[in-house]
Amino acid sequence: MTERAEPAPGTVPGEIETPERGLWNDVWYQFRHHRGAMLGTIVFTLIVLAVILGPVLHPVDPTHIDVKARNALPSLAHPMGTDNLGRDTFAGIIEGGRISLAVGVTAMALALFLGTLVGVLAGYYRRLDGMLMRVTDLFLALPILPLLLVVILLFRDALRAAFGPETGIFLLIVFIIGVTSWMQTARIVRGDVLALKEREFVLAARSVGTPDRRIILRHILPNVLSPIMVSATLGIANAIITESALSFLGLGFPSDFPTWGRLLFDGANFMALSPSRVIWPGLAISLTVLSVNFIGDGLRDALDPRARGR
Repeated sequence: MTERAEPAPGTVPGEIETPERGLWNDVWYQFRHHRGAMLGTIVFTLIVLAVILGPVLHPVDPTHIDVKARNALPSLAHPMGTDNLGRDTFAGIIEGGRISLAVGVTAMALALFLGTLVGVLAGYYRRLDGMLMRVTDLFLALPILPLLLVVILLFRDALRAAFGPETGIFLLIVFIIGVTSWMQTARIVRGDVLALKEREFVLAARSVGTPDRRIILRHILPNVLSPIMVSATLGIANAIITESALSFLGLGFPSDFPTWGRLLFDGANFMALSPSRVIWPGLAISLTVLSVNFIGDGLRDALDPRARGR
């Protein structure tokens, strides 16, 4: 005879045991039940795949000029038509997407680093709080767009001569957007750090002589990841819009180095003749920004303990 297994202590006979979900399982469960977030993830993934795999599926040089095919309507050879010089619009959208996304991700990373650093230092060290927050208020009071225009006009030629026309403008735009976009992240992180440093586990770590650097890295930063992740998604969208605005004003990348904003700038004078020249890059910018914002909304709800408990 075989012995029947006894139920585990504390369980009701006949009750089905379900595995306990962890924190990240709860976050994923909440995120995938957010329709907007899942739709945004699908759209953003398709855009990234199209940008990465586009040159393989559509191997056309975006700078190749074919005067005979200028202002052509969409066809198999040119799915989105051509511009007034005969350059393929679809190839330009793909190449411009790679540059615009690279600018957005790099500028977002710089802004997150600066915002997190200022927020943690201001929230954890009382003696630095007043000074760092006044610097943050100063940056918030600056008119961002005029400041961007002035800085680009002052340093554009010098960086072009030092690093080349494409790399110099890329570094300049990424630096400007990153340096002028960290303030909101700093304020949010500071507020969370002010609450966290009075929690029991931080006080216990401090009472046993744990260095401040270790407390910040092991106890403070892991608990402020949720606002940082949400700020990351919103930062990408903000950087793409800012770069597009600068390129649309003619102060971004050179004309032979297409971005979505530059394509809008080049097509603005031909709207009456070929409206698709501004529709396609405008649609690419809109879909990317909307999808990233939806992802940010989903992450904000998924990382909120009160929303996960509903």
